Amino acid sequence: MSDVLQLARDLIGRASVTPDDAGCQALIAARLARAGFALEHLRYGEVDNLWATHGGGGPVLVLLGHTDVVPPGPREAWASDPFVPEERDGMLYGRGAADMKSGVAAFVVAAERFVAANPRHAGTLALLLTSDEEGDAIDGVRRVAREFRERGRRIDWCITGEPSSKVRLGDLLRVGRRGSLSASLTVHGVQGHVAYPEQARNPVHLALPALQALVSRRWDHGWESFPPTSLQLSDLHAGTGASNVIPGELRVRFNLRYNPHWDAPRLESAVAETLDAHGLDYTLGWHRSGEPFHTPEGPLRAAAREVLTALTGNAPEESTGGGTSDARFIAPLGAQCIELGPVNASIHQVDEHVRVADLEALPGVYLALIERLLAR
Repeated sequence: MSDVLQLARDLIGRASVTPDDAGCQALIAARLARAGFALEHLRYGEVDNLWATHGGGGPVLVLLGHTDVVPPGPREAWASDPFVPEERDGMLYGRGAADMKSGVAAFVVAAERFVAANPRHAGTLALLLTSDEEGDAIDGVRRVAREFRERGRRIDWCITGEPSSKVRLGDLLRVGRRGSLSASLTVHGVQGHVAYPEQARNPVHLALPALQALVSRRWDHGWESFPPTSLQLSDLHAGTGASNVIPGELRVRFNLRYNPHWDAPRLESAVAETLDAHGLDYTLGWHRSGEPFHTPEGPLRAAAREVLTALTGNAPEESTGGGTSDARFIAPLGAQCIELGPVNASIHQVDEHVRVADLEALPGVYLALIERLLAR
């Protein structure tokens, strides 16, 4: 059994449902210590974060990942125990197999191989792992980035091992991500009997034109390689459950995924202007998940394109799509960020899996990238 396959199996076997690391980082830290890495454990609240470095000075290359996973759902829905790794038909099954314990295992093996072959490499090679990526993402990389900013820690390049590939390993390279902004809106009305609407104010009726204006608005036409900004309603709730009662309030949740044409404060103002224009009595709360980021042409993006073209025989699609990742907290430190990992087709699903052949190829992909950036 290959080194990376064994490590991935060991990690999957630990039920690290967010924010519980379940010993994953201790296992990794022991290996990296033997390889000569300096270790710093940064625990905030219930969240474990591991910062491991080799070398010194710049440039600083960070391999960014997470050891936590989403809950598996009903165990009986899985063909095998989600926390007992199992190989079937060339696939490795288990919660976290694709998202992202394969990427983490490949990072570790690639880092070990690199420092063994290049003990006096240029700059600093670092691994940053958290157990709070799949959860609230408050005390994970977001909190570590704040600590790094206070320390004045420099980061030049960041490779995130999230599952980015679509059909085959290396067919897509993420070179940025949209920002994410979530809202909790309460529209206030006056409860009453449906037979006497003149004695009530129905917040559903009042809110519908404003909501329609928000969802139908063309926020922009995209930005460079980014798609247009999108607003999606995700939850609406009103009423008492009775058919003869006009509700007293309507609660709505929605999310905006936005490109660098916007920032969160400007979007918040634009939404409030629309609600005000419709004369609503409302309360509005916001959660800023992260601003958009984009990595322009440069050494990191060029190296990744070269490595992936050699791997697949074709230049990768370079995309800014998808959801969010912890790179959104590293990019504001001045780092150029890319995301590269296994196929994402099964992530967060029952019977999550990764191709064993892809897993065994990943350390070589990451090693080639590290060598292009840090080998003397």
